[in-house]
Amino acid sequence: MDNKPRKRGRKPKNSPSPETMDFQFTSNVPPNDTVPVPSTTTTSSEIPATSTSPPPSRRGRGRPRKVGKQTETLEQPKSPERRLTRHSEQNGDFCAPGSEIRLNNMMGIAVAAAAAEWESAVKVVPAMDAVVKVFCVHTDPNFSLPWQRKRQYSSSSSGFIVGRRRVLTNAHSVEHHTQVKLKKRGSDTKYLATVLAIGTECDIALLTVSDDEFWEGVTPVDFGDLPALQDAVTVVGYPIGGDTISVTSGVVSRIEILSYIHGSTELLGLQIDAAINSGNSGGPAFNDKGKCVGIAFQSLKHEDVENIGYVIPTPVIMHFIHDYEKNGAYTGFPVLGVEWQKIENPDLRLSIGMGTNQKGVRIRRIEPTAPESQVLNPSDVILSFDGINIANDGTIPFRHGERISFSYLVSQKYTGDKALVKVLRNSKILEFSIKLATHKRLIPAHNSGRPPSYYIVAGFVFTAVSVPYLRSEYGKDYEFDAPVKLLDKHLHAMAQSIDEQVVVISQVLVADINIGYEEIVNTQVLSFNGKPVKNLKNLAEMVEICEDEFLKFDLEYQQIVVLQNKTAKAATLDILATHCIPSAMSDDLRT
Repeated sequence: MDNKPRKRGRKPKNSPSPETMDFQFTSNVPPNDTVPVPSTTTTSSEIPATSTSPPPSRRGRGRPRKVGKQTETLEQPKSPERRLTRHSEQNGDFCAPGSEIRLNNMMGIAVAAAAAEWESAVKVVPAMDAVVKVFCVHTDPNFSLPWQRKRQYSSSSSGFIVGRRRVLTNAHSVEHHTQVKLKKRGSDTKYLATVLAIGTECDIALLTVSDDEFWEGVTPVDFGDLPALQDAVTVVGYPIGGDTISVTSGVVSRIEILSYIHGSTELLGLQIDAAINSGNSGGPAFNDKGKCVGIAFQSLKHEDVENIGYVIPTPVIMHFIHDYEKNGAYTGFPVLGVEWQKIENPDLRLSIGMGTNQKGVRIRRIEPTAPESQVLNPSDVILSFDGINIANDGTIPFRHGERISFSYLVSQKYTGDKALVKVLRNSKILEFSIKLATHKRLIPAHNSGRPPSYYIVAGFVFTAVSVPYLRSEYGKDYEFDAPVKLLDKHLHAMAQSIDEQVVVISQVLVADINIGYEEIVNTQVLSFNGKPVKNLKNLAEMVEICEDEFLKFDLEYQQIVVLQNKTAKAATLDILATHCIPSAMSDDLRT
């Protein structure tokens, strides 16, 4: 060992002495069954210091500074004790004489302070045990090859237990499910679950478990009122990055009508600044009183924004639950089947005969399949809905200092309910009682979990267009890459009847019978042998019973396809066998 004299200068840094280590003992205090909100984390500054705690000593460079007279409570330990203290810091099993009592006192204070903090955290989130992890195996349909399904895959998300042996989660968490399992917090058992209802428009699903053991010892979550701006929210769930429960907190930053991506609908939503990651979907959002105020369901991912998440609020949740209890199934959110225009221009208001005190919105178009088409007319001005006046920009008073689109009033109704609508027509005020119904889209936003329909003859694959089909063919940017004709029908066209569909030739399975037609892809079929095509089933029936010599299909862009009837139908079986297709039509077209 080198015995060279030690040079003066900067002394080696030591760890804090036991007298100043009171904050380190809080890590062993919390109970095993609670997870605190991040804002309630105990720090050393929150624990009160005792009168016996010496102030931290500060050392400078060079010779140690001389210490003058001090009071007894702040007396510095003598040299032997300082050496013993240094020894205890290195080994962790020795306390300097006289410091044991002070250390025990500080430990007691730290324990009490930490216990108070953890108790407050429990009050914030009292229903942590009601949050479950959802395991789902999906088998998505293949819309490009509708006679088969895609490879199955697994996902995990969150959910929570509500009353009457029910579990709520997101619809996209269990979409196209083949098996769903639930695991409670702190349990190692996965329980098989049954999907009772899926609300695609509102992105909510209702589950249950038949095993009684799953429901033992769990208190259902209670729902709270719609929060206000800047109210604190805590999102609880099982996001990626770990297997245990995760808690993130934030505040409500916006309340408005949002676009629900999964269902392509617009409903009331909450914007929060708490992080919502993959796996958080379906987890509850609690307020500071421990009441559930929403379900986490999507986040905004953009290079210019950070930590923007969206929550399905309690009015939408309760509408879904009451709809299921009332009808025994999910029937959807009704809509007012009209397209309207703002009337903010004074000249426009004057031209349609509106008074200075009258406000409302002008009807542009009416869905032919909507009940409103029987009583309302284009250019009518909607003045009020159920007695609530509508402003020229289409908004209504919501809460103090807030306004919201009047579509919120419509979404609060149930399918089949009636609403009183006051309109201005030719300078006269009229009132109508309208029966509300769900929206019929010409190109549906989803298939409600059903597999796609198809029909094949002579290698021509016919199918009905839907948003999932466009997404399968052209990817997530289908609104930019799909054919203009289809996009126009998707965005602007209205169904003239309940059963109307847009039928296309999706592809041609090459064979000798269809030489010259190989390049026809996603082109709409307008008529068959001179008769208009209403939907896919109508086309399949006309082709099957056709006894004409030729099969003639009139397509978009003035194209035609002509095939010999007997030859085409005879070649169909060989084409099906070549491509391993079990049937020439989907099961739903047989009934």
